[in-house]
Amino acid sequence: MIQALNVTKKFDKILAVDNISATIKNGNVFGLIGTNGAGKSTFLRMAAGILKPDSGSIKIDDKEIFENIEAKSKFFYISDEQFFFTNCTPEDMKNYYKNIYKNFDIDRYKKLMNSFNLDEKRKIKTFSKGMKKQVSVICGICAKTDYLFCDETFDGLDPVVRQAVKSLFAQDIEDRNLTPIIASHNLRELEDICDNIGLLHRGGMILSKDLEDLKLDIHKVQIVFKEGIPQNIFQKLNIIKTDSRGSLNVFTIKGNREHINSYLSSLNPIFFEMLPLSLEEIFIVETEGIGYDIKSLII
Repeated sequence: MIQALNVTKKFDKILAVDNISATIKNGNVFGLIGTNGAGKSTFLRMAAGILKPDSGSIKIDDKEIFENIEAKSKFFYISDEQFFFTNCTPEDMKNYYKNIYKNFDIDRYKKLMNSFNLDEKRKIKTFSKGMKKQVSVICGICAKTDYLFCDETFDGLDPVVRQAVKSLFAQDIEDRNLTPIIASHNLRELEDICDNIGLLHRGGMILSKDLEDLKLDIHKVQIVFKEGIPQNIFQKLNIIKTDSRGSLNVFTIKGNREHINSYLSSLNPIFFEMLPLSLEEIFIVETEGIGYDIKSLII
């Protein structure tokens, strides 16, 4: 388990991470999402022991991570920008990692390199961005660590390879309880793989919650009333967003699904349906609630 407690990090006068606390359980996929400059990469770098928090602590299996070789052996870090040794090949990186990670699976490495059609003797500097990501993912999977830190790992991968990588993650989660922590802007890529979500904004953690629980707590409703919107509906329900398209009203509502359904049905509307929100829609609703609104970004 990874535990972050009141973690703060500044760069000169820039507050990159502001008093974040989070718990990442073993065997779950934790998605770290957020606005641009929210602190996702900075948080991952602290979790990887690359940066030291100015205050607070990050522990992996109850061990402080920074400058702790034993703790660092428990994870593999895939950065957003790929860095490899000068003029090295995937084979060179494999030989390097097998000396660091005692359980590095050489046989699986060879099978995956062949499956992804990657030449292990070709210099990595000649690879495309997506191919470099594939090499990192393969090395990360084959390191057989308990945790895998992924910063924009799906960026640059084509749709087929993205699904293949997700399948690899799912296989290792089931087989050996791997815990991937994935930071990404692409919310659609995370929706079908994440168990838990941490939402960052301007360095702070807005929420950290089970994805299914989050979806159960916020709903999109399309409804047509007989005689316009009832005046007391806003007192009865926690309606956080409204949109009208002629007689059709679209509400985003927080609260218990059964209560919302029961109340709206009692109004005898002409038409009524409750729809699930996507992770992207939830992100927009939550960030709009704290002032990060698309209307304020458009001149």
